[in-house]
Amino acid sequence: MTAIFEPCDEGGYIAYIQEIPGINSQGETIEEAKENLTDAINLMFEERRESQKSNQNRSVKKLIIQTLSFSL
Repeated sequence: MTAIFEPCDEGGYIAYIQEIPGINSQGETIEEAKENLTDAINLMFEERRESQKSNQNRSVKKLIIQTLSFSL
């Protein structure tokens, strides 16, 4: 995945993931923006996992789920 960090006119940076629309964050420094972006990605995946769990309860299929870790 590609993380983009753009300087803001008022200071700090906005950060987003090019391949995942809607995932963005900001920070006073690139490091802070990176940490906040990582949190945003993890929240997105957490929400999707919860959604999958509720869908599994309605399904008869047995799914194999593995957790992957991403690092920026």
